[in-house]
Amino acid sequence: MPRTARWRSTAGGITYVIIGTAAVKNPGFLHDACGAFPGHIIVGLDAKDGKVAVDGWSKMTGHDVVDLAKKFEDYGVEAVIYTDIGRDGMLTGVNIEATVKLAQSLRIPVIASGGIANLKDIKALCKVESEGIMGAITGRAIYEGTLDFRKAQAEADKLSKGGKQAG
Repeated sequence: MPRTARWRSTAGGITYVIIGTAAVKNPGFLHDACGAFPGHIIVGLDAKDGKVAVDGWSKMTGHDVVDLAKKFEDYGVEAVIYTDIGRDGMLTGVNIEATVKLAQSLRIPVIASGGIANLKDIKALCKVESEGIMGAITGRAIYEGTLDFRKAQAEADKLSKGGKQAG
């Protein structure tokens, strides 16, 4: 298993496999995985200024993130995790504009990653959920204490399209 693939395990077994660099460097691998495990493959695309990076962000590919995401959508990926590497870990706020642009270009959902700093970012993502944003990934904001996970989840549940209230 390539180190760029991550497994999410549940009581019922593996639900999703997230494939990053391996998808970009070997699209045939991603295509085969989507065929073998339909509905269980998510692709992670890391980008800066709209261009995809690989190998732990050490190499820029020149691939346009929207074009590549559309190609992978056609392969059958279930969702795209979009990380703005210019913001990841910086606590400078999520790149709403780029995330929405990507989501609007696809029929599959996008999971936002990179830059989430506080509850304001969660609220901003909830406001654009209808554009195709299904979730968010954060790390530093939680361990730096600028985002309380329970409060963020409660707010997202309240504001989400599945909730009773609108943002």
